Amino acid sequence: MAGASLALPTALRAQEGESIFDLFDRNRVLRDADKGGNTMAAEALIATNEPILSFDTVYNLQMAIAQYEPFVAAGGWEEIPQEAYTLTLGNSTKAVIALKRRLISSGDMAMVENVNDVFDAATDAGVRKFQARHGLNITGQVDEATWYAMAVPAQQRLQQLYLNYTRVQALAPKLNPRYVVVNIPAATIEAVSDGMVEQRHTAVVGRVDRATPIMASKVSQINFNPYWHVPKSLVERDLTKYMKEDPEYLAKQNIHIYDGSGAEISPATIDWNNLGNAINYMYRQEPGAENSMGHCKINFFNPYDCYLHDTPSKALFDENARFHSSGCVRVEGVNQLVNWLLRDNGDWDITKVDAQFESNQRLDVECKARVPLHTTYITAWANRQGTVSFRDDVYKFDEQGKVSFEEA
Repeated sequence: MAGASLALPTALRAQEGESIFDLFDRNRVLRDADKGGNTMAAEALIATNEPILSFDTVYNLQMAIAQYEPFVAAGGWEEIPQEAYTLTLGNSTKAVIALKRRLISSGDMAMVENVNDVFDAATDAGVRKFQARHGLNITGQVDEATWYAMAVPAQQRLQQLYLNYTRVQALAPKLNPRYVVVNIPAATIEAVSDGMVEQRHTAVVGRVDRATPIMASKVSQINFNPYWHVPKSLVERDLTKYMKEDPEYLAKQNIHIYDGSGAEISPATIDWNNLGNAINYMYRQEPGAENSMGHCKINFFNPYDCYLHDTPSKALFDENARFHSSGCVRVEGVNQLVNWLLRDNGDWDITKVDAQFESNQRLDVECKARVPLHTTYITAWANRQGTVSFRDDVYKFDEQGKVSFEEA
């Protein structure tokens, strides 16, 4: 037996205290699990055409609260042990029992008569459902983000439901038949028409120290292949620092400097150690692959100089926590959103939008339909099939009990 165990590849060797028969059983569990199917089932729970922000959401949140209140009154779910961290399909430890009990408590796994210690296909499906509901990368493993989300007490989740019910209830009457919602905690965008989500986009929003403002406006204009005028705040905070580290930074980023009369200035003539001198100029990044706004900028009136835009940094869309910007909102698949916003212009199908992107030529297009846009802060919502979603309180507005953002 010992010789057989040593001859097995590392990935298939028995865990400590595990017999060869346990090993074969564990490998059968690994072999029989349909991880792809489990991911598809998890995604189907949340990939509905129901908006995060709507009158229906108010009702759905009421139903979720009615389910959570008696559960919380009875003590909520058990604390997840640290030993559950990194558990994945095929593991067999005592911590799996606690993990299964946690997943059953939150409805991510079906109730069973006896809970064993094997991380089986049903557990894999449960973890993936949990990850989908919390906006996490669906891996099936209890990774760091998943473990922390499981550690949030049920009482705190119920409080989120209360707060967001109040927020959505206040916003729903202000909605038009067609609108765009940027939900900051979820870092997602929904394009809604007649109560249905027609497009859903992953986004990157403002980090904690440079938060995306909460507001309501209307989309007015699309700038194709825009210049990017570096805001003075970024010149102060970032650009001067980068230039001191690398004198070629501006040239690499295709950023030109202009004085008040429009004359171009050489970076070599500026004292980058003198902030007062550096901020007296205008910094403009040319259209192209390195432009911070990518191929387009979506404008809407607001006092914060905030806008939606494309980005050359596509990898950020794959992260769990997409809070990296200086307040503006980066949009994955922005060409589709532009096409949706310009559909009343009559001649902007997706082929034309893509061709304009690829041309790298500047063009401003006024939107004939001024579609309302809402940036919001919704950390809990539910859909009609009973799936309840939660997100982290990244800006600490839940912690503050904040339900009105009129002064945000």
